[in-house]
Amino acid sequence: MTVVAVAVFVIAYVLIATEWTHKLLAALGGAAILLALGVTDSEHAFYSHETGVDWDVVFLLFGMMVIVGILRRTGVFEYIAIWAAKRAGGSPLQVMILLTLITAVASAFLDNVTTVLLIAPVTLLVCDRLGIDPVPFLIAEVLASNIGGAATLIGDPPNIIIASRSGLTFNDFLLHMAPLVLIELVVFVLVLPRLFKGSFTVDPDRVDNVMRLNEREAIEDKRLLIKSGAVLLAVLTGFVGHSVFHVEPSVVALLGAGILVLIAKVPTRDYMSSVEWQTLLFFAGLFIMVGALVRTGVIADLAGLVGDVTEGKPLLATMLILVVSALLSGIVDNIPYVATMSPVVLELTKGVADPGQAHALWWALTAGADFGGNATAVGASANVVVIGLALRAGHPISFWAFTRKGVVMTAITVAVAAPYLWLRYFVLS
Repeated sequence: MTVVAVAVFVIAYVLIATEWTHKLLAALGGAAILLALGVTDSEHAFYSHETGVDWDVVFLLFGMMVIVGILRRTGVFEYIAIWAAKRAGGSPLQVMILLTLITAVASAFLDNVTTVLLIAPVTLLVCDRLGIDPVPFLIAEVLASNIGGAATLIGDPPNIIIASRSGLTFNDFLLHMAPLVLIELVVFVLVLPRLFKGSFTVDPDRVDNVMRLNEREAIEDKRLLIKSGAVLLAVLTGFVGHSVFHVEPSVVALLGAGILVLIAKVPTRDYMSSVEWQTLLFFAGLFIMVGALVRTGVIADLAGLVGDVTEGKPLLATMLILVVSALLSGIVDNIPYVATMSPVVLELTKGVADPGQAHALWWALTAGADFGGNATAVGASANVVVIGLALRAGHPISFWAFTRKGVVMTAITVAVAAPYLWLRYFVLS
């Protein structure tokens, strides 16, 4: 069964990467084969938190897609797009820096998927106004969201899993991960001009036209904007305080979507047309395939190798966890990977006498899993969502177009994280 699970996953992944067939067909086809051959079953595929579809992610996406669909009718995205373009003086590079920084900061306090769902429509409108290709901007924002999400306990789902296993608090993440993320963002901004070289040419006439626009005129329905804004604020509050309220973000998103549908009174087709059904189904298929790898022990075996190779040496363990986590999180979704790797790291920390060095193992896992999600188009949920949105908007992003940029950024972020972990926990501690 292990060989079958690996073979099906590899074939599906190759089909997705090469785009020989539609990614949805590859994901659902792979999941169907695994179910038909008995490698996994309905119990594990649909009901298991460890080896099945992560319904929290699916319904979080669905709820936020509905909210964004209603928000779009107000004209608020057009307003923000014009505002951002004018604040950047119409410079595409400055627009990219502004939007990526907004994305990174927002991703620290919201789920990064929610952040890109809100930022992507703004980006598409800004680029349309300036007459430039939005693809580099969307890719840059996804990279920023995965970097920014590493800063806090709630910024990325793997962080929540790590916190529950390690006992680390929200303040621990702020104290230890936020400084690293700030350094990474400075490096990221410096790298942007070279990473997306050739993407910043704009017609001066388009810039002049944008600078003459009045963003206030973009608002089409003020009453709906007030209603939508109130619901969105309540939803975002629920996201930030979900650990206090004991309500999962997915439930918060669905409640918010339901309430907004009731009070907005807009035609069903207007908001349901914003739901990316192909993206949701792609996630379901991908979760089932990765879950089969978890169930057959493939992920656990790979994670266990880390413990065997390090032989109780904290620095070696830290660096190996960082690199292995970055590599694997670019191939499989980082949520099941972290869920499997966390017990291994917990065992490793028991043999480390210095508390700071023991914590370094957890921060290596966090940085590797979060930053590694940038490596490929399927490495993180936010990547898949933005690619789906871009396709619907008529600006398809191929697997390799994303991965060429993502691999470079992952290598840079890991290269920055390694000396940070070494200096802070093994030299200066």
